[in-house]
Amino acid sequence: MPTLSRRSLALAVCAAVVAALLAVAAFAPLPVSIVQPGLTADVLGSNGGTQVITVSGTPVRATSGQLRLVTIAATSPDTPVHFVDVARSWFDTSRAAMPRDSVYPSGGSVKAIEKANLKEMTDSQEAATTAALGHLHLSPSAVKVNLRLADVGGPSAGLLFTLGIIDKIDGDGHGGDLTGGRSIAGTGTIDAAGKVGAVGGVPLKELAARKDGATVFLVPRAECSDATAQLPGGLRLIPVDTLDGALAALSALDAGKQTPAC
Repeated sequence: MPTLSRRSLALAVCAAVVAALLAVAAFAPLPVSIVQPGLTADVLGSNGGTQVITVSGTPVRATSGQLRLVTIAATSPDTPVHFVDVARSWFDTSRAAMPRDSVYPSGGSVKAIEKANLKEMTDSQEAATTAALGHLHLSPSAVKVNLRLADVGGPSAGLLFTLGIIDKIDGDGHGGDLTGGRSIAGTGTIDAAGKVGAVGGVPLKELAARKDGATVFLVPRAECSDATAQLPGGLRLIPVDTLDGALAALSALDAGKQTPAC
């Protein structure tokens, strides 16, 4: 029976070690989350039987069309993700692997993360209300806005909340509506001064928006590159930097004029 040379034996041992390391890597949990398109919700209507936006202290108007905020769904922070899960996401455009810290930036326990996401949503709603009432020159001491949306956390719905409040109270300032009867989706944070910020996960949010019938998608201008990479057919992108810019773009869209483009 032939014997292995020292070189062949060394190669065999190295191959066995590499195979063992690959096996360990394949089954070891990775610090990533698998994300996919999540729910969308029309802020002008109701969600789960509850009106998303209610306003008191000033007249409100009937709205048409839809303003749909969009979300992504991610694996729970305590759900292990392995190499095979990441590999599958490479070949599926409706899924993506993202660093867990970018999906759940607060870290900590599941309860702590949920608490942080809820606070981000609450802060976002307060900023949206301030931005909307400021644009309309209405006092928050006289006009009360309540925003209710279950099972959604984080700050990325800020822009759509702001547009929804303005549409319910004043439309485009002349009794008209912001949507022109269209189904308009979008994403973006907003601060009290009306500045729109980036959010992440835009390609997956576009898929969610198109699936639920949106034909226009408002995106933070800083994320144009991501937004155009895998844009679904039938969805028109409009990049925005500020609340005023978003309102101007929607007015131009309704009038059939040229709108900003990525």
